[in-house]
Amino acid sequence: MKRCFSAVAVALMVSLSSFAQSKQKIFHLAIGDPERRTRDARVLLDGITDSDKDEVFSVNQLAARLHDTRLLLVGESHTTADFHRVQLRVIRALHEAGRKVMIGLEMFPYTEQRSLDNWRDGLLTETGFLTLARWYEFWGYRWDYYRDIFLYARDNRIPMYGVNTPRNVVTAVRQKGIDNLSDSERQHVPPQIDVDSADHLVFFQASFDEDDSMHGHMPESMLKSMQAAQATWDASMGYNSVKVLKGAPPDSILVVLVGSGHVAYGVGIEHQARQWFDGKITTLIPVPVQDSEDKPVASVKASYANFVWGIPYERDSLYPSLGFSTTETAGPRKIIAIEKDSIAAQSGFQVNDQVLSLDGIAAPDRETWNRLMATKSWGDSVVVAVKRGDAEVRINVELRRKLKEQR
Repeated sequence: MKRCFSAVAVALMVSLSSFAQSKQKIFHLAIGDPERRTRDARVLLDGITDSDKDEVFSVNQLAARLHDTRLLLVGESHTTADFHRVQLRVIRALHEAGRKVMIGLEMFPYTEQRSLDNWRDGLLTETGFLTLARWYEFWGYRWDYYRDIFLYARDNRIPMYGVNTPRNVVTAVRQKGIDNLSDSERQHVPPQIDVDSADHLVFFQASFDEDDSMHGHMPESMLKSMQAAQATWDASMGYNSVKVLKGAPPDSILVVLVGSGHVAYGVGIEHQARQWFDGKITTLIPVPVQDSEDKPVASVKASYANFVWGIPYERDSLYPSLGFSTTETAGPRKIIAIEKDSIAAQSGFQVNDQVLSLDGIAAPDRETWNRLMATKSWGDSVVVAVKRGDAEVRINVELRRKLKEQR
């Protein structure tokens, strides 16, 4: 079946930033640090494994083990609550140990620093921050997942920095290549980007299945262009993180909160950042101790991360989502992919439906849709109006979770 690969490219990069933790093959790739790629590291619930030494320790020992780390990359799955609890505990442990902590954020481009400074300085209410910082445009994931982290940073005056590059720049790299960027686009990318890493390509390909309805069976040319876009994304966040560190005291540590796909095996941000930074970089990724089929995740490849924190498997996200992806371009937002067995699939949404409104409120753009969905909880019912062909169709949606045996 022919697919519109250019349309689904953004959806793939979103999935890579918090790739499916249920795919155990992603934990056992023979890539990354040559000294660790040949052995495994244990995963224990509520324990942190040092993959260099195969030692399991507690969070109260974490700050001491990070005493010489300047750049700490903490992976996340954006809609899994325990990943964010881990991130907060890491930040708190470092702050309480007396480290000069700074926080780097995937969800904001580096061009949007003013709102983050105003938040740190207590000049904005939560509502004011979400509006002025355009949270639901730049990020979209529900604020409640990150709220405790932001409150802790504000209450302790911990600086926060956007380290991403504008989304349109990554899209431009995918569409026309790095060499064909305009002058205005080029100013937002690092001076050099490694787009030919063999390990990165192995990881990139392993991050989705051959039968993936959105991304499977894509042409090699499309795969390479999307890998280049992903490398640009990684390099930009690495470069901007290094710029923050170079302007900070030598005993400070930048904790970057970012999708695990940018952290795993050191082939993403870490690999790119080493072009400009010779200080110590450490990676920490939470790993669920079982997968979606209830099979235990007892270990990962030791090269997966320097530290692995075992967390429970979360079958359903804390807050509901419908499970479809839409075009990111300006203008009408059309559905380009629907997750199998999702609420959207069960409710009768179709690819190419144009999203019009949610509960009677017009939702013509990403920000409005995400903001409206952020008011919903499991158990609610909503009405979504879509344009299908020449007709307007109203779809009644029940936001209900399923028991495992119902899936």
